[in-house]
Amino acid sequence: MPLAKEKKKQLIENFKLHAQDTGSAEVQIALLSERINGLTEHFKLHRKDFSSRRGLLQLVGQRRRLLSYLKKTDSHKYEEILNKLSLRK
Repeated sequence: MPLAKEKKKQLIENFKLHAQDTGSAEVQIALLSERINGLTEHFKLHRKDFSSRRGLLQLVGQRRRLLSYLKKTDSHKYEEILNKLSLRK
């Protein structure tokens, strides 16, 4: 489920570190979180869509790895992004 261009641009604006930033860990975590939220809504209607569920689990794992990287490198940013995205850890 791709994100709408406007939504993606808005997320990048909210989480970027500098003017040309589109790929930092913070931005990637925000984009993955949005895709994960969209897929969880999809599964409320389509409970037996197991191939998409596998994709969801891959996205969750990728986000988890990025979060652990951010925690190791900058714990303050890690706490900040958890609060902004209302993620629990």
